[in-house]
Amino acid sequence: MQLIFMGPPGAGKGTQAQLLAALWKIPHISTGDILRACVVAKTDLGQKAQSYMDRGELVPDELLMDIVQERMNQPDARAGWILDGFPRTVAQAAFFDKLLCDVEGSTSGKDCALRAVNLDVPDNVLVARLLSRGRQDDNEETIRRRLQVYREQTEPLIDFYSGRQQLVAVDGDRAMELVTAELQQVLSGDS
Repeated sequence: MQLIFMGPPGAGKGTQAQLLAALWKIPHISTGDILRACVVAKTDLGQKAQSYMDRGELVPDELLMDIVQERMNQPDARAGWILDGFPRTVAQAAFFDKLLCDVEGSTSGKDCALRAVNLDVPDNVLVARLLSRGRQDDNEETIRRRLQVYREQTEPLIDFYSGRQQLVAVDGDRAMELVTAELQQVLSGDS
């Protein structure tokens, strides 16, 4: 089971990824967690990433890819995984496709067992969900900007995975239990 969870902020992808990872006994891997773990462990890649973060810069794609590759090579990821928050761009997806093919020995990402799950939730629902969290940086203007950036970066990814018949779209504007049940049903045939 190799899954990428996509969805705008507030769609519930982290929650669903955690629930399904526990159910299927595979790791839930978020790029933020990977970066923090590499920094804490003081790995070579973690130290390089820390230098960018200390300057307030984004970790470059190439370094992020190396960190993801290192994480994917760990023993607990051999039976499958759920990635949350990566890839975020088509360039990252293309690199990840190549990485998976190298690991699996296939020639094209279309041959790999990867599924990309997109949780669809209307913007007005996302704004309400995020405002209800009560975080200091969650005001409506900031949330709408984050959603705009997400849409700009993610729409091409949705097309990327859809064109490969690897996209699974799920209505995330329902009770958490209903979303989990649909994800289990739709994805269980891929295990």
